[in-house]
Amino acid sequence: MMDTDTAKRTAKVKTTLTKRAVEALEPADRPFIAWDDRLTGFGVRVQPSGAKTFVVNYRTGSGGRKAPNKRVTLGRFGRITPDQARRMAQETLGKVAGGGDPAEERAEARSMPTLAQAFEDYMQANPRRKPRTVAIYRQNLRVCFGDWLARPLDAIDRRDVEARFNTVTERNSWATANQAVSMLRSIYRRSSIDHEGLRNPVELWIAGGGRLNRKRRRRISSPAEVLPRWRAGVEAVGLPAPQRDIFLIGAYTGMRLGEVVSLLWERIDLERGILRVEETKTGEPLELPLTRQLAAVLERRRAEAGSTPAQGWVFPSLTSATGHLTGIHRYHAEISKAAGTRFWFHGLRNAFITVAERDLMLPRPLTKRLVNHARDDDITEGYAADWTVEQLREPAQRVADRIEALLNC
Repeated sequence: MMDTDTAKRTAKVKTTLTKRAVEALEPADRPFIAWDDRLTGFGVRVQPSGAKTFVVNYRTGSGGRKAPNKRVTLGRFGRITPDQARRMAQETLGKVAGGGDPAEERAEARSMPTLAQAFEDYMQANPRRKPRTVAIYRQNLRVCFGDWLARPLDAIDRRDVEARFNTVTERNSWATANQAVSMLRSIYRRSSIDHEGLRNPVELWIAGGGRLNRKRRRRISSPAEVLPRWRAGVEAVGLPAPQRDIFLIGAYTGMRLGEVVSLLWERIDLERGILRVEETKTGEPLELPLTRQLAAVLERRRAEAGSTPAQGWVFPSLTSATGHLTGIHRYHAEISKAAGTRFWFHGLRNAFITVAERDLMLPRPLTKRLVNHARDDDITEGYAADWTVEQLREPAQRVADRIEALLNC
């Protein structure tokens, strides 16, 4: 922290700044500086509140006393000792003697945004992003670059990007690594406009031969092969009851993870057997009939919640900022290891769709309606009236029955 020497002192105080001498300085009605009589420019500023801060003054260039007087704050008394502050002042004055300007250097460093600040600026530039997209961006930032948030943008280079890209690819997935680095590239593109000389480390990495991971289609194993193994993996890991029920709801409905964890009791009618989700990826509300299996899970959640009011999360959390359970992904690796085959929550959605279309031969438009999948731009399909919840009840139950049979194989 720095400022120019504009504060007026109530008196000129000179003393040898020792611990006892600094402690003896009494505050006045106005701030004043007690200067050290051994090191020119080194002093301690005393505020009317009693706070005492070590400073060092200096002049730059060859202008002598005509050169501007600058001041650098070294730290508060109590956090650093007078001897530590004196050494810091000597280092600062040494830099000045070598032609440096510590105050200017600090000012430049302070003007360069950190990654966290640049990210917020990037997000504010497009407030129309969907909440789910915003959540993904923030998750990628936290998971992939959480330890970089306080670093100024010019402190991240192409070697950092290359090492982190390889780490995320190995630790998370090729898709996560691609998304995270592409987002980082966009953050730098925006900041480079405002900060002359700032170079985009992602573009430098690409110019040096770096490449994003090649997109590859994930092989979908048959539900008959993976569902019983995933169920066994869930049981072997010993998931807490709420997380286990999140898994079951995903299996019986094909709902996305974000839709499951954000279920609200006020939008579930157990008597009429209807469930409604307002916030979905497609932007279209999802309304589903409650199958026998889904109703059993929700009844269990209601019973375990005890005095849970009619309004509130089905999967509440006292520690999550959202108010509902999050972080389900952290169980994926354990379930995969116990199951002997890779598990990811979206795989439950893939299994649901495969059962509906391949096992039960349901029409594709009907399956897409059950999972709230974005519809194709098919004019003929657009003419057809949408299915009612009652029309969905029988096919939804058929899919859930088949899923249940496969889970218990």
